[in-house]
Amino acid sequence: MLRCCALIAALILVGLATVQAHADRRVALVIGNSEYREIPALKNPDKDAEDVSSTFRLAGFDVFVAKDLTKLQFEKEFRNYLAAADGADLAVVYYSGHGFQIGGENFLIPVDASLKDAADIEVQAVKLDDVLQQLRAKSKIQVIILDACRNNPFPRKDYWLRDQLIAAGGTGLAQVKSSLNTLIAFATEPGAVAYDGSGDLSPFSSAFSRRALAPNQEIRSVMAAVRRDVVEATKGAQVPWENSSLIDEVVLMRRANRPALPPVLEKTVPSGVGPVALGLPVPVDVDGGAVTISIERPPALGRLILDGKPVATGEPIDGKDLPRLAMDVPKGADAEDQVDMLAYAAHDEWGGGSQGILVFRVKNGEGAAGKQLVASLESEQKQEVVERGIHIAGAAEAIENRDVKIPVGVGPVPLKLDVPTKDPGVSVKLANYPATGTLSLPDRTLSPQSSLMAGEVDQLRYEPQIGAAKPLIVGFEITADNTPSKPATMKLSPSVDPCDTQAGEPLDLQGVVPGLLPNEIGAGAVEACRAAVKAYPDVARFHYELGRALLAAGKVEEAKKSIQKAADKGHVRAVFELGYIASSGIGTAVDPKKANGFYAKASDKGDPYGMTAWGRALFNGLGVQRDTGKGLDLLLKAAAMGHTYAMNDLAAIFTEGRNGVPADPARAVAFLKAGVARQDMYSMNILGRNYLSGRGVEKDTKQAQALFQKAMELGQPYAPGSLARMYRDGEGVDRNLAEAQRLFELATDRGDYSAAYDRAAIEMQKGDKSDQAMAVRYLAFAAGLDLRNELPGARTTLAQFGAKPKSAALKQLRSELKSKIPTGGSVDDQLIKTARAVWEQANPRRDLF
Repeated sequence: MLRCCALIAALILVGLATVQAHADRRVALVIGNSEYREIPALKNPDKDAEDVSSTFRLAGFDVFVAKDLTKLQFEKEFRNYLAAADGADLAVVYYSGHGFQIGGENFLIPVDASLKDAADIEVQAVKLDDVLQQLRAKSKIQVIILDACRNNPFPRKDYWLRDQLIAAGGTGLAQVKSSLNTLIAFATEPGAVAYDGSGDLSPFSSAFSRRALAPNQEIRSVMAAVRRDVVEATKGAQVPWENSSLIDEVVLMRRANRPALPPVLEKTVPSGVGPVALGLPVPVDVDGGAVTISIERPPALGRLILDGKPVATGEPIDGKDLPRLAMDVPKGADAEDQVDMLAYAAHDEWGGGSQGILVFRVKNGEGAAGKQLVASLESEQKQEVVERGIHIAGAAEAIENRDVKIPVGVGPVPLKLDVPTKDPGVSVKLANYPATGTLSLPDRTLSPQSSLMAGEVDQLRYEPQIGAAKPLIVGFEITADNTPSKPATMKLSPSVDPCDTQAGEPLDLQGVVPGLLPNEIGAGAVEACRAAVKAYPDVARFHYELGRALLAAGKVEEAKKSIQKAADKGHVRAVFELGYIASSGIGTAVDPKKANGFYAKASDKGDPYGMTAWGRALFNGLGVQRDTGKGLDLLLKAAAMGHTYAMNDLAAIFTEGRNGVPADPARAVAFLKAGVARQDMYSMNILGRNYLSGRGVEKDTKQAQALFQKAMELGQPYAPGSLARMYRDGEGVDRNLAEAQRLFELATDRGDYSAAYDRAAIEMQKGDKSDQAMAVRYLAFAAGLDLRNELPGARTTLAQFGAKPKSAALKQLRSELKSKIPTGGSVDDQLIKTARAVWEQANPRRDLF
């Protein structure tokens, strides 16, 4: 009978239960820029960032918080954030610091910005529209909140934007048009100025942190409350404003829809012995708030007592007092056992509720049998306390001193704590939330205030934050009714998969590491990435990195299949790579149109490599109708993401002036310096040439020499030739033909056909002492490496040599080959073909540089 009643009670609760949702992915980037180097510092942004980041952490976001970012630091932090935001339900950026508008475009200002020259805005500031476009490509819903509407503190009044010089706005930020499902909030209305205020926080950030904590409030209601607070605090001088195109509801501070209660409990209660404790466990609010209890259906056979006083139906009881709730069944109850039921409800501070039911059997407590029953129940209660203590100790032991290795970038990872109890009276509170990353259950993300039932602990998961590799400590407090609580701590150790460290790519917005250039991928990368693909077959990134490793190993067909699989699974850089394969003809026919299709697709998804390739094609009309404006814009966007290839393309455009874009060598130098700051060896070599010629910058041979030397050490193919010419001509250094000759030979080994020609020229200038076979050798390399026929003089000069030196050079080149190549054609053709084969033998990688 008791079991039947319990089943009925459970069915009643099923009808009252709510459907549990999955844990949404919500990611926030919070930036506070206070300590500006070239302009007066701001007193509040650092503190604003600290306060607002705590708010988002309490709301269950994966929070990236950064203070006093330089431009390079912003690029790094933003890339890590974008990787985490890939596929997110909600992506938020909160920025406090300097910001202003130019020509209707809004810019956020890093702490190292000087903005002295017209080109500085493009390389030193962050365009808000670029941030928004990247978020659109990554997430379902985007929210940008800006406490940045301060006066323009820089003296310069005009800057380059695309192909025009535009005057800077004096105050505030410009209105922004948001795309679908986007909200952009400003600390004040367009064109107006926001204030730091007199306290530790700005009026806007202070109001936001306070109002955002209101549970289950839609963000537009939150921002309306923020607006009222700021208007009041500034006496109407500052009016926050937002532009919304949201079609989905956005709630920042979610609260669970119910406290955690064991749904159905069973109990035996003796009659006629006075109040008997029911042993109901303390209800747990999973969000850490207080819980009250109300009696929904009192028992029919007795009355409820709490601390000697009767409890009425609907009367609120503090949740912590529930274990002391007792039932008094008076004498005179039927001798036969009877079944009764108590229904009660738990209510949290946020309006959530859940129901619990106690089904109990009333037995006669009088006489010898009754005394025996009471003694038995007391013994059971004591045993329950002992067992509960054992449960708590067992749970603590399962957690204490664990060190769980957590791979980065594979989603939430189960902690597998295997707590040996499902006791509904045992709960676990998060006493020390990890500093980065998120803890979650399948149905909800946990916050620093969260608690969970013992039965939920084995479902606990952790997702480390991308870019944060330090071990983290998690603290738990294990509690139960009338039993001393016990603390337990464990370590979470994020780790990057060997596939990522050995084959990850730079600027991969779905990657987790800074990445390696193709020529830096080692022989062990294939094995590491095969293991990663086997362990995580659904992670597209590993399929792509396996493709990179296979390409480096020369396994082209297998590489293409792996890259295609990655693209099919949604890895954007893999889409670009398919375009690169089509454009370069790796294992297939060259197909510029097909390549452009892949480039355009990758560009639309925000990939900086895709933007650069597609922008270059559009700007120059390569396989597509020329669109100079769109091409230039894409190159600028890629450069803003830190892509140095785009910076070098822009430098070439601005140095010469192309397709209607005016020449501005100083603007070109600004992009080259930005590339050098990011350790790009190509930027170093080009900028060195600018210093050598004095174009766009004051001539400085020492600076040129230093840049050539650094680029050469990094493996840049043309830098040795640049440095060799300084020694050949005695420009800025003592003339040294022997050193020039050595450097030209090194450059030739790296594929520099101009250096090969110059090495031949040095030999020819020796007159009677020249080694004509050596001159022929390097002329053959010059012609063999010049695939674009940019140096026709190499073939012409080679033709002027006699048969003897040509025969000697050809014999020497053939002796260096490990396998024969087809003969035929003129001696010159054989020389050029053999020289090319010798170089390819030494440089088998299609992407060495």
